[in-house]
Amino acid sequence: MSKYKSPLPHLLNPGHSACAGCGMIIAARLVLEAAGENTIAANATGCSEVTTTQYPMSAFKIPWIHSLFENPASLASGILAALRHKGEEGKTNMLVLGGDGATFDIGVGHISGAWKRGENFLYVCYDNEAYQNTGYQSSGSTPLDANTTTTPPGKRSSGSTELKKDMIKIALAHNLPYVATANVAYPIDLIAKVKKALTIKGPKYLQIYCPCVPGWGIEPNETLQVARMAQQSGFYPNIEYVNGELVQVQKINKSISVEEFLKPQKRFKHLFKNESGKVEIAKIQKIADENIKNFGLDKK
Repeated sequence: MSKYKSPLPHLLNPGHSACAGCGMIIAARLVLEAAGENTIAANATGCSEVTTTQYPMSAFKIPWIHSLFENPASLASGILAALRHKGEEGKTNMLVLGGDGATFDIGVGHISGAWKRGENFLYVCYDNEAYQNTGYQSSGSTPLDANTTTTPPGKRSSGSTELKKDMIKIALAHNLPYVATANVAYPIDLIAKVKKALTIKGPKYLQIYCPCVPGWGIEPNETLQVARMAQQSGFYPNIEYVNGELVQVQKINKSISVEEFLKPQKRFKHLFKNESGKVEIAKIQKIADENIKNFGLDKK
């Protein structure tokens, strides 16, 4: 079989099978463009893997290795050990890529171990708030009241009854030198954070908000709009920590209510059918209000 050579310079090339408007694939391209060619990636199972590397082809133009759902952080540790043995430590960027299922849930033990050891890699979490690749099941990242295939709304609940796990606090508890969130609707900020993180030695964590078109029930042309509304409502703050200190927050230029953010998404449509839904929306609004207060997101 002859080797296909893409005429395009992107480190993540077209030809993948991600959905039109996929937030994850937008984030992945931005991350790789920021990291550059001198990069190795260890990738967990998930949408970021199955859509980009259907045998015998790959959309990646960097050394890329698929690991299991749970252990790309451990694989990265082995790669870094090999680089040290060869005397090439610090000469190549090491990325670990995974969705929120692999990060918040299945791989959290391996991630914790690698962070505790101080491994010199940037862990990038594509946060689409559910196990979207396997059928839209709830994950540790799923927000309150979201409708997933394992948290359907009905007489006894309004969707997910659990709060989203705070992986940012978990990362900070490991004393990481760099921890941040980013959002596909703000690509310049996302790129800048990847580049900054890669200048810092030690384990780094970047959590990127990535809307999922089929899982969230939005149109392909609404991905960036919905992602932007998450920031504008305070639902998903854009923040950055260096050595445990909050050094940057993205202020809200155009403030909107949580209701405006939820309404375009079919995963929350059940909240707009009756009075009990209004009570749940108020709960989510309170979460956003606390984010705005705690991180000082209001532009004054």
